Amino acid sequence: MRQLFKGVVEFQREGYAAHQALFTELSRCQKPHTLFIGCSDSRLIPTLLTNSRPGELFMIRNVANLVPPYKPSEGAFLGTTSAIEYAVQVLGVENILICGHSNCGGCCSLLTPLESQETIPHVRSWMKIADPVREELSQPQYAHLEMPEKEWMAERLNIILQLEHLKTYPYIQEKIEAGRINLIGWHYIIETGEVYNYNAKSGHFELIEESML
Repeated sequence: MRQLFKGVVEFQREGYAAHQALFTELSRCQKPHTLFIGCSDSRLIPTLLTNSRPGELFMIRNVANLVPPYKPSEGAFLGTTSAIEYAVQVLGVENILICGHSNCGGCCSLLTPLESQETIPHVRSWMKIADPVREELSQPQYAHLEMPEKEWMAERLNIILQLEHLKTYPYIQEKIEAGRINLIGWHYIIETGEVYNYNAKSGHFELIEESML
């Protein structure tokens, strides 16, 4: 607990002081350009990864960076769906970014028997959103893959699946067709700092590097 309190004191003395004018500007409104949907994993730091300032990213963090498919009724998973709705309909974000990462515990659970998850029933229920990934990787063509390769594949297939789930939201699909919003998928490799961007046209993840700017 002391470490958290110490962090606040240091922020007020250094971090806040360095951006005081910006925080004053943001005190009554926000206009983020991107909705960042990332895993809750403590090793994923969105502002650090994107070199963003306060006010630029509207963030949703959950296990395995999942997006529940759209349901017209209130349904379940309102914490995530209401944040998506607010970001798109009220804040008018220009981009929605799904960011998965290496060594993702949630994605790894898609490769283990459901019986082994009895002590985490809420996680097991939540991960049903990604069942198509579990089903895909159970097919014979993936049987030869070693576990590290399967984990990598699960993480990437999951990113693609969540991008498809975003398209089930009528107001997002409408903006896609009008060219008013971009859907982006990233795979962040923790141990190297590399980030791979999903190219929907080629169906491949491509390393983000300076030549792409």
